[in-house]
Amino acid sequence: MNASLPIPRLQLYWKLVRLDKPIGILLLLWPTLSALWLASTGRPDWKLVLIFALGTALMRSAGCAVNDYADQDFDRHVKRTADRPLTSGRIRGWEALAIAALLSLLAFLLILPLNLLTKQLSLAALAIAASYPYFKRFFAIPQAYLGIAFGFGIPMAYAAVQGQVPTVAWVLLLANVFWAIAYDTEYAMVDRDDDLRLGLRTSAITFGRMDVAIVMICYGLSLAIIAAVGWQQGLRGWFMAGIAVAAALAAYHYTLIRERRREGCFAAFRNNNYLGAAVFAGIALDYALRQPALA
Repeated sequence: MNASLPIPRLQLYWKLVRLDKPIGILLLLWPTLSALWLASTGRPDWKLVLIFALGTALMRSAGCAVNDYADQDFDRHVKRTADRPLTSGRIRGWEALAIAALLSLLAFLLILPLNLLTKQLSLAALAIAASYPYFKRFFAIPQAYLGIAFGFGIPMAYAAVQGQVPTVAWVLLLANVFWAIAYDTEYAMVDRDDDLRLGLRTSAITFGRMDVAIVMICYGLSLAIIAAVGWQQGLRGWFMAGIAVAAALAAYHYTLIRERRREGCFAAFRNNNYLGAAVFAGIALDYALRQPALA
């Protein structure tokens, strides 16, 4: 085998948009699906579920391409990111931007059948996603902005189902901001030394030795808000079981991050997929087991 053979272009693009690492897509997907179920009282239109699932994957992938374009000069100095296709020079900057534009266009085409408000919110979501990578230059806690970007499917879901964005949607978005601060601080703890050397701003740096405590507080606030919303909407047994499982997972994360080791912090970040899944499963099961099957 000739090890010097070039990696096919499509494989490089696949890695650029992180389709080999779908954790980011799932962190967007779970709160979006939870919002669809809550907005429709457990009876979502399956066309909407498909549109939002595909749209989430497309927009997350586009965001990765934009992020790598914005961070290429920093990423080459970070061990974990130095080998990314754009950072390592195996693809050009214009290719990353072209892929981001194409994926964003495909995502917009998906929502063309939906109402005007949903389309308007999608433009706001695009602007937030595109601007996020630059917040690390000056904003002390860019993870809060990430939480808005990763949670904007929540108001969009309510808009698509109800034709409006009620207060509860913004409350759930706030819960997502706290969750994102928790899991992305864990992620930032992995690169803290590199980020300090490069002069980047992250919550792991801003929080300092309070990082672990604040991560746990943010988990608590996020789950408390979601629990209050679900309870107010009449969700009970299965929903609260899902919240309890999520809380247990958050407690497990404490054991992974308390010593601030890179491996433990990264494992905790990845484990958030199960936390989000537990919350969604609790919502879906509570609705499913007390009314007829979803149409």
